[in-house]
Amino acid sequence: MKLISWNVNGLRAAVTKGFMESFEKLDADMFCLQETKLQPHQIELELPGYEQYWNSAVKKGYSGTALFTRVKPLNVTNGIGIEEHDQEGRVITAEYDNFYLVTCYTPNSQRELARLEYRMTWEDAFRAYLLELDAKKPVILCGDLNVAHNEIDLKNPKTNRRNAGFTDEEREKMTELLDAGFTDTFRKLYPDVTDAYSWWSYMGKARDRNVGWRIDYFITSARLDKDIVEAKIHPDIFGSDHCPVELEINL
Repeated sequence: MKLISWNVNGLRAAVTKGFMESFEKLDADMFCLQETKLQPHQIELELPGYEQYWNSAVKKGYSGTALFTRVKPLNVTNGIGIEEHDQEGRVITAEYDNFYLVTCYTPNSQRELARLEYRMTWEDAFRAYLLELDAKKPVILCGDLNVAHNEIDLKNPKTNRRNAGFTDEEREKMTELLDAGFTDTFRKLYPDVTDAYSWWSYMGKARDRNVGWRIDYFITSARLDKDIVEAKIHPDIFGSDHCPVELEINL
């Protein structure tokens, strides 16, 4: 089974930048999007063979997630069941026979860490939500989790130490999640690979110079480790400031 996760930074914009060509090329069984920035009625995508599910923010043109899947889920829910956290369209959960698929767009801590305190509250609530799911069936979590976990996961760790996405607090929350029984699939297969990034600033020709961050993930319940076949990053696919990430898994 092949899964793709991609922060498209505005799906309507991405469609004008070759999204459909990339979608067809990637040919995934399940395709998860973050930062769609739309309400479902604002776009019509012809995706033969795929079920479409959307979770949009109350605020128009902001945040949002989507799931396109060839395999019809048993059940799909939006959010994590906490009103405070469910206004921005950040989570879709699809239940299948033997696993849950969760796509997530984690809140950004923002400039001067204006939203770091909220981010910490979110992290604890979201981890508790994942553990509730994991108690029933294994979980595959994917999305833009807005944190580079370790120094190897961004080009300039020293100069970004207190910037959003690389604070000690955010990194510790990722460690807590992994310690709770989850696996960063890319690092499981490629613990020492450097210069592997999924997001680049639009400033300073960062992508041309590969000055990036790895903040897009597939994270799975640890008991699925034996089933992981491949984890990839696709920096050659454009259309957003993020590139798609991939998981191939036997389920």
